[in-house]
Amino acid sequence: MKTFIRLSATVSISMGAAFVPLSTAAIADPASQTIQSVHATPDDYFHTGAGARYLRRADSDIVVQPLRGNITELMGSGGNITVLSGKEGKFLVDAGIGKSKNKLRAALDKIGPAPLKYVVDTHWHWDHTNGNAWMHDAGATVVAHRNTSKHLTETTHVDAWNWTFEPVPENARPTLVIDDKRTFSFAGTTIQVENFGGGHTDGDLWVYFKEADVLALGDTFWNGFYPYIDNEDGGSIDGAIKWADKAVARTTDHTIVIPGHGPVGTRTELIAFRDMLVTVRSNVAALKRQGKSLDEIVAAKPTAAFDAVWGNFVFNGAQFTKMVYSGL
Repeated sequence: MKTFIRLSATVSISMGAAFVPLSTAAIADPASQTIQSVHATPDDYFHTGAGARYLRRADSDIVVQPLRGNITELMGSGGNITVLSGKEGKFLVDAGIGKSKNKLRAALDKIGPAPLKYVVDTHWHWDHTNGNAWMHDAGATVVAHRNTSKHLTETTHVDAWNWTFEPVPENARPTLVIDDKRTFSFAGTTIQVENFGGGHTDGDLWVYFKEADVLALGDTFWNGFYPYIDNEDGGSIDGAIKWADKAVARTTDHTIVIPGHGPVGTRTELIAFRDMLVTVRSNVAALKRQGKSLDEIVAAKPTAAFDAVWGNFVFNGAQFTKMVYSGL
């Protein structure tokens, strides 16, 4: 049995006052849900970080939200998953996490009997790509940017997550690699897949379903929450703002805007996200120009005006400040 991610030890995930050992938890292989042990520390992606949060959430049911034009949103398996269904099959945006395999299969079957044909990885992060293996085995072509393919096929350490991701197995790797853009015609829909350089990572893609006017943005948009910016792998606050600007320019008040995390959104919510990014960047940059240290900048609370609304998911204001600072 192949293992999707080789974890770095018998880990525990905090669930309130209790701790659940992950020596046999659903992190790696989506079928056997076993992991390999090597080494871990108490503060890492799968112990106290976002990975732990997504694993806990995957114990609950998948939320199924029909949109328009035979497009449905599935929420609860890592990042949001968008599904276009037609007679010839299903076209997905992002693959979620392997732990949700059975629940995702059931949700997809309820949408319709058509088989999986495509899944687009909006970027390389685990919560969007861990389902690649079973979806590929089910018949899907896995589409990704060249840099996403690179990260998935190499050992990638993320200091911010205190974690090293090993190369994924062959059946979890992208099988159709693109650079700038590619257009698909599928289920009577024109689907535009595009990259605009570094943003959230160095391999982001957005997916626009033209006739339905639905734009899936992956983690270049977090609706109502401070986003993660992968400064170590080609992301930056300036890149995040560039992507948000392009998304605002592409959309209208009619467009359904799908974030990587958070509820299905609107152009108004996308603009609020962009404006938050711009303001926080400006505040942090001004303090940095004054010669203040990172600790002093964090203490000055440059995100204070946004924390009550945006700081209630994975990252608080201090954590987001550090990400913005690192990207300037």
